[in-house]
Amino acid sequence: MTIAEPWSSSTADDAGRRLALLLESTGEGIFGIDMDGACTFVNRAAVDMLGWRTEEVLGRNMHELIHHSHGDGRHYPECDCPIFNAFRRGMPCRIDDEVLWRADHTPFAAEYSSYPILEDGQVRGAVVTFVDISARKRAQELLRASHDELERRVAERTAQLRELAHHLEAVRETERKRIAREIHDELGSILVALKMDLNWMERRLGDSAQKDALQAKCGRMGGLVDTAVDAVGRIITDLRPSILDHQGLWAALEWQAQEFQLACSDDCAVDFKIFVAAGVPAPEGGLAIAVFRIFQEVLSNVARHARAKTVAIRIDVDAPPAPVLYLQVRDDGVGAAPEALTDPRSYGVLGMRERAAQFGGRLGIESSPGRGTTVRLVMPLDTPPEAPNESAQAPLQ
Repeated sequence: MTIAEPWSSSTADDAGRRLALLLESTGEGIFGIDMDGACTFVNRAAVDMLGWRTEEVLGRNMHELIHHSHGDGRHYPECDCPIFNAFRRGMPCRIDDEVLWRADHTPFAAEYSSYPILEDGQVRGAVVTFVDISARKRAQELLRASHDELERRVAERTAQLRELAHHLEAVRETERKRIAREIHDELGSILVALKMDLNWMERRLGDSAQKDALQAKCGRMGGLVDTAVDAVGRIITDLRPSILDHQGLWAALEWQAQEFQLACSDDCAVDFKIFVAAGVPAPEGGLAIAVFRIFQEVLSNVARHARAKTVAIRIDVDAPPAPVLYLQVRDDGVGAAPEALTDPRSYGVLGMRERAAQFGGRLGIESSPGRGTTVRLVMPLDTPPEAPNESAQAPLQ
């Protein structure tokens, strides 16, 4: 078996030639420095990148030659130089966020490393390798700029869509109010007038043989009119509860909770408590509608999906000068998986969060299968709707 002769068996001159050949063939810039920071050797790639001739570099202080300033022109003290710290403090380094300077006094982004040279256990200097990473930096800057532009466009589009959603919601509320008013003023009045006419007819029936049948028919017609009046009233309330406009948000929330209690009947125990600090006026306009609709949606979800035995509703409003509404609905129902609450297609949850965020509020939902659900709304009552707090969209902990 033939064993290849190791490099260590070559002559010193042969080893030197091989080392020089290796240094000249690499694409990285390489130079050595002694304990004074003076250049002891330099390869061709280094002088090509730096724009110097080899004889102009050898013996020169490399910090003063190529590392004297930061990229913004500030002086770079030699005592802070990571290249020199490799042999002065025994601190090897790899740096990719600084510049080196060419002979024509122009900087270029460089990635460099500096490691101490040891001889007989003693530090004799350092060897430094470096590459020009200007192209990489430009690509990173382009990528970062593209990313920032994409984020800006996404933010703009999101803001536009959110503004459109808020506008559509306001239009919808206005339309609900108009329809409710027209139903009340026109259809409601017609039904009441019809009921009065039926009563008039019933009182004036003669003694004819058909009197009993006609009275019975009038009675049935009157019952149908009563049912229609009740249905119209319910539709009007669903469209736009008049109590919200006439008595304010606090009364409307209490009324909605009572309606929920009546709807639950004996199937579910409802514990409702509301406390409003003295001197806090009921909010009006879009803020009042947002709070009421969120509360309405929460109770509707409990009624439709929770199958709960107990529901606890608590509403607290802090005192001025910066009143905050805290609304919590907790049930012991079937609950829901966390992914169901974060699903982009959970439009009910998304809508409630958007309503809250429009006025600087936060909506948090805690739920797990078999352990019920807790919904918390925190809504500042002094935040103008024109400047909602976007950071408040994070779920409550």
